[in-house]
Amino acid sequence: MNLPRRPGFPARIASLGTGAGARPSSVSRQAAAPVAPVATGWGMDSAAVRQRMVQRLAADGVKSPTVLRAMGTVPRHQFVDSALVAQAYEDTSLPIGLQQTISKPSVVARMVELLEGAACAQPNGLGRVLEIGTGCGYQAAVLSMVAREVYSMERLRGLHEKARANLRPLRLSNVHLLLGDGMLGYPRGGPYAGIIAAAGGESLPPAWPEQLAPGGRLVAPMMNEHGQQMLLMVDRNFDGTWTQTVLEAVHFVPLKSGVA
Repeated sequence: MNLPRRPGFPARIASLGTGAGARPSSVSRQAAAPVAPVATGWGMDSAAVRQRMVQRLAADGVKSPTVLRAMGTVPRHQFVDSALVAQAYEDTSLPIGLQQTISKPSVVARMVELLEGAACAQPNGLGRVLEIGTGCGYQAAVLSMVAREVYSMERLRGLHEKARANLRPLRLSNVHLLLGDGMLGYPRGGPYAGIIAAAGGESLPPAWPEQLAPGGRLVAPMMNEHGQQMLLMVDRNFDGTWTQTVLEAVHFVPLKSGVA
């Protein structure tokens, strides 16, 4: 089977809002290399602080060795503003500009671990994953250690550029950044083993589950009938049916359409 040519890192959708017809441009591929901390004022102390964060995550119920290893490797302090570096490894969300936030480490670990449980996942990890809402790029970096390929879409130009700057030093050749309307998904990169959203709406955009591969899993915050935001898990079964599971209450920024 001939697969469509994949965009490199970073990519930008030139024709915004055109769905499957959108084509990436301004593509440049980075050389592959493992995630490693870049020298900062934290020095080697950041590794020790991250390991304490990982120990807390494990104590709170995160079991996946792959997810824990990713959380212990990606330097979260490099994805937050310098004034907030001291809080980088606390279990709290932090502002990243444009009224958006970086999710709590516990929420990132929880959602990525759920995604890793997709029925189509292989022993060596997930295949292609679509992230809706790149933000500062932190979760995309974590996903890069769990999935073979990560497509991450952001609707806000300022955050798209910030994520590109944050991720470039890590040289993640399997992460592709896209500027576009996340509610449309990115069909050219699919089908996906997993789709993960960092923003919650009143209903699930129909494009998302349709872009899942058989055995794929979607994890996203969605509003319930009482107006409370809950974590929703949708599995596309191999027999063509769907299974929806409502999990715990969460708090994410609102899901919006368009590009700004």
